Amino acid sequence: MSENERKTVAMMVLSEPDTGRAYKVSLTEDEMKAIVGRKIGDVIDGSAIGLPGLKIQLTGGSDRDGFPMRRDVHGAVRRRILLRSPPGFRPRERGEVRRKRVRGNVYVPEIVQVNAKIVEKGEKSVEEMVKEREG
Repeated sequence: MSENERKTVAMMVLSEPDTGRAYKVSLTEDEMKAIVGRKIGDVIDGSAIGLPGLKIQLTGGSDRDGFPMRRDVHGAVRRRILLRSPPGFRPRERGEVRRKRVRGNVYVPEIVQVNAKIVEKGEKSVEEMVKEREG
């Protein structure tokens, strides 16, 4: 495979809290290895995913079957738990509770969407770096 052909194994939705914008960044297998084993809330260096100068905080995600990750479910497993609030369940009535299947707070190779936010910026704008990277 040449350098121009990048095999995407996951997508990262990278939010910029200052402007309210979100960017979609495709992650290769090597870049995903920098995230696997981390937990929700961990901060990683942006150079690990091709965005040098940024500090990125992992905020959640979902697996290949669409089950959302939850911060309060420990490990890299899927569990059926009683939920009262998001993520994973949005109650329609006051006091509504449901048993739903969710994913734990540890990133594993089965995660296909990684949600993250920028906590520290570099010299270049985020938009420029994402365009260069995806271009």
